[in-house]
Amino acid sequence: MKYNLSDICSFRKGKTDVSTLDKGTYISTENMIPNREGITTASSLPTVDLTQEYKVGDVLVSNIRPYFKKIWQAKFNGGCSNDVLVFAAKKNTDASFLYYVLANDEFFTYSMATSKGTKMPRGDKTSIMQYPVPVFDLNTQKNISSILQSIDDKIELNQNINKNLAEQIKTICTAWLSDYAPFGGILPNDWSEMSLSSIADFVNGYSYKGTELTESNIAMATIKNFDRKGGFKLDGYKEIIPSNKLKDTQHAELFDTLVAHTDLTQNAEVIGNAEPVMSKSGYDDIVFSMDLVKVVPKSKHISKFLIAAILQDKKFKAHCLGYVNGTTVLHLSKKALPEYQLYLPDDLSVLKPLDELVTALYQRISANIEEIIKLETLRDTLLPKLMSGELDVSNIDL
Repeated sequence: MKYNLSDICSFRKGKTDVSTLDKGTYISTENMIPNREGITTASSLPTVDLTQEYKVGDVLVSNIRPYFKKIWQAKFNGGCSNDVLVFAAKKNTDASFLYYVLANDEFFTYSMATSKGTKMPRGDKTSIMQYPVPVFDLNTQKNISSILQSIDDKIELNQNINKNLAEQIKTICTAWLSDYAPFGGILPNDWSEMSLSSIADFVNGYSYKGTELTESNIAMATIKNFDRKGGFKLDGYKEIIPSNKLKDTQHAELFDTLVAHTDLTQNAEVIGNAEPVMSKSGYDDIVFSMDLVKVVPKSKHISKFLIAAILQDKKFKAHCLGYVNGTTVLHLSKKALPEYQLYLPDDLSVLKPLDELVTALYQRISANIEEIIKLETLRDTLLPKLMSGELDVSNIDL
């Protein structure tokens, strides 16, 4: 037996005053993150007086290009754009259960199949409310959502731990390389200003043609792997084996640092972002495209980890923004990376304690990411089985 989605929820219809919102409580399709990863801070507020409201527990789904799977369950009250659908659970429905009904791949597939438009498909509201959903009593709904929520809570915990570890890396590197805390705040005499080219080499990515791409278990890392928060994920880009013109150096190994060299959005938000490859996510290999540059340490005293830490400093990003060229597609000047100046000891072995610290922290981040990937796989495997009733949890006391 199946219900229609309209039997367990409705679209919230209320409005909220934009003057009561801020960039943290306003949600649009632009600040919803693909692949069920929630939201980020909005870049601006709408110019209208009133906008669609949402309340704690509501489920927000981007109605533009449903295949991006942008979904978030509200943790606070706020407002959103009209391109975001707001689902409010009815009395017979657990709000978290509703979230997982809508987070299921089957819902996004259905939404795309019934959408309108080609270049920018939009979900059809009437059809969406006819989406078939399983019939479970309230206790079973809560059991299902509790199982899935426990996995998501662990994922969120690991993500928060990683944010803290990343901040520790920045703090430690600032103390060593800018504040010189280990040396009483004074730059030692045996330290000198030197260019990044003196400690690292630069490898341009592979310029591939669409005809060369074949579906495979090799990940092609491109500018699309960088999100607007500075993160880097391979997920969703395993699709190519390039031709034999590919050089050995145009492969990326675990912990190699890639720098975003171009920005197709033409606003330079991504240019200069530097991220280490923290997980291969089960891929056999990683190839990186021409819009990325790999930075490789020259000295045995500077590891991949320390290179990553140095380039994640906000000063490097600011430096890169001063070397942006182009009009249609923005890109970094070839001089941007080699001409970046920093203070380092003449004897690089002095950096060994710093290198050991950041290495240990990056390795912990990487281990947490690997666990997140496994948890996401477990959740995404369980979700359809729980929704179909294949796994019976009605008698489980949680």
